[in-house]
Amino acid sequence: MGYVFGPVPSRRLGRSLGIDLVPLKTCTYDCIYCQLGRTTCKTLQRKKWFPLDEIVEELREKISSSPDYITLAGSGEPTLYSRIGELIEKIRSMTDIPVAVLTNGSLFRRKDVRRELMGAHLVIPSLDAGNPVMFQAVNRPHPDISFEQMLEGLIAMKNEFRGLYWLEVFFLGGYTAIPGEAQAIARCARLIKPDLVQLNTVTRPPAEDYAAGVGRTHLEKLAGLFVPRAAVIADYRDIHGKAEFTATRDTVLEMIKRRPCSLEDIAGGLGIHPNEAAKHVGELLAIGRIEQLLPVGGKSFFRISPGRKSPTR
Repeated sequence: MGYVFGPVPSRRLGRSLGIDLVPLKTCTYDCIYCQLGRTTCKTLQRKKWFPLDEIVEELREKISSSPDYITLAGSGEPTLYSRIGELIEKIRSMTDIPVAVLTNGSLFRRKDVRRELMGAHLVIPSLDAGNPVMFQAVNRPHPDISFEQMLEGLIAMKNEFRGLYWLEVFFLGGYTAIPGEAQAIARCARLIKPDLVQLNTVTRPPAEDYAAGVGRTHLEKLAGLFVPRAAVIADYRDIHGKAEFTATRDTVLEMIKRRPCSLEDIAGGLGIHPNEAAKHVGELLAIGRIEQLLPVGGKSFFRISPGRKSPTR
């Protein structure tokens, strides 16, 4: 499917042209809420997972789509790509389109990683816990990553980075959305001092079925714990109503109508990125067009909801 995907609609970044820098589910974490499923390669090893020249050439072919951002994200943790700094330099030499990096921030404790991201226009790390116990429960990090190291890295990156620095906080019902845990996260955010805090929650099928989402009303209440007040970004309905999104969504629905499919089935069958597949599936679940089956062999499958026979926008 290549390394470059989209542009895909993003509430934060408009039309985002994504670049995938690591194989599917290669990450430093194994977050219980991940829309792409469980981590299959949990590692701290940084290396050239894919050829840099091929990535750049594919980007050059697709940059005419005029995205609002070129986003380094994809199927795992992008800072595990050892040539990410070189890639950012090459992108900036070919276009004025801003570069965003979506990352869990776990490697910001390393000076070389922080240095390599200095050429980006926007960096968005995540903070999902306010203490070591919840960090282990929600993020399930590599054993060599401690909560203290993670937090110190997020602070160090903010102190050194001269671009925009937004912090994404992912709240989970029964875990971090309870008062004491949410307040602990807010205290950590005050130490990091990001330019903006954005609140998110489960809106697509998570890696673990016990990872529960939080309603918009409660997220708005939690937003008041942050100074300045955080922005709630969890609802993507306004973006997913666009024609370019609904056309592919209907194709996904037609595929599921023929037989139950996993995210991997959909991505492979339609030649789209797993992130794109997850967004379409999440929207179809939200509007009741499909339903999720019990996991089989560690994979979640989706089928048409009972009584539903044809796609509807």
